Amino acid sequence: MPKVTKEDALLYHSRGRHGKVEVIPTKPYSTQFDLSLAYTPGVAFPCLEIEKNPEDVYKYTSKGNLVAVISNGTAVLGLGDIGAMAGKPVMEGKGLLFKVFADVDVFDIEVNEKDPEKLIEICAKISPTFGGINLEDIKSPECFEVETRLKAMLDIPVFHDDQHGTAIISGAGLLNALEITGKKIGEVKLVVCGAGAAAISCSRLYVSLGVKRENIVMVDTKGVINTKRKDLNKYKQEFVTSRDIDKLAQAVKGADMFLGLSAANMMTKEMLASMAPEPIVFAMANPNPEITFEDAMATRNDLIFATGRSDYPNQINNVLGFPFIFRGALDVRASAINEEMKLAASKALAALAKEPVPASVLKAYNIEKLTFGKDYIIPKPVDPRLISTVAVAVAKAAIETGVAKFPITDWDAYRKSLDRRLSDHIKKIGELCI
Repeated sequence: MPKVTKEDALLYHSRGRHGKVEVIPTKPYSTQFDLSLAYTPGVAFPCLEIEKNPEDVYKYTSKGNLVAVISNGTAVLGLGDIGAMAGKPVMEGKGLLFKVFADVDVFDIEVNEKDPEKLIEICAKISPTFGGINLEDIKSPECFEVETRLKAMLDIPVFHDDQHGTAIISGAGLLNALEITGKKIGEVKLVVCGAGAAAISCSRLYVSLGVKRENIVMVDTKGVINTKRKDLNKYKQEFVTSRDIDKLAQAVKGADMFLGLSAANMMTKEMLASMAPEPIVFAMANPNPEITFEDAMATRNDLIFATGRSDYPNQINNVLGFPFIFRGALDVRASAINEEMKLAASKALAALAKEPVPASVLKAYNIEKLTFGKDYIIPKPVDPRLISTVAVAVAKAAIETGVAKFPITDWDAYRKSLDRRLSDHIKKIGELCI
């Protein structure tokens, strides 16, 4: 993939119609009669039907396929608190990915409000418009409170992708890395470098997958989160260790896995060398990982290595998750995205990586062969099977856990409908390199 330059990026966003998304009509509008149906007087009839039966909103409006991508701009990518307006290109980008990968429509909503109480109130009040809410780039620890409160208040899926997306995708990678190395999940010693939203959510999901909480050591900017620390918020306190260690270098010694969700160059070659045999290293700081691919490979040849970058093997990319998770949740009108749905998505992604890779994926990455192993533990973002694999798994989990209002009975027909839904975009996806 060519190197992305500032000039290329600014031209991409500004040329032609500015920005990356638009709203287009879905019904005829070429005659006076069409317009009379679309607006007055015809529009009054569906309004009255919805007044009588609120569920009819899914029949007569776009609510069921419409997601709000909401941010206050306090934690935008690796840029930090740059403000709601400056974060808009990211939210538009999220909308583009939702549409291209899973045919989910998006309104991006940038809210100039840092007070979590007021942000919660705003999100709740605009929720009737949407079938789901994707919270994005809201800083920790406020993001936990915002999501938790909204999930309790609303009967539509609320999902903070910065937390759960990374957890779900990396969880799939973890399952496959353990299978390749022959390590047991209940015995894995895990070091988490970082203690923000993604780090805490990943750790929680890994516990649900079988990692023992006592085998997790979390490290923030001040060192190991241990019982000696008196400066910990309630979220960090979930992962306090009783081990008498204070520094990252002490924590990684003998560890089976390093999960990096922090900053560049946090892990040295010496630290990597001190880890257990066949270590698993997910160095996901963007754009530069905690240890470079080159340094990691030069240090040892028995590791499984993943980053968030597209120019190295095993890219842990949230686009593998959120479009298809929402697709499945929307299609069964789920009232929430619960733990079981997230675990189902992780396991579905892990299983897909073991299947033969389509030729379109090989072509997109300009490679001749790709098989399950150390350099391929999670599917590529351009894999056209993602929608019918992940969305189906999520929808089934929603039904099984009782949060689906519109259960699916014919799964073959549903899979075919997913493939048709993607068909208009699949040629474009095959040409992408995310």
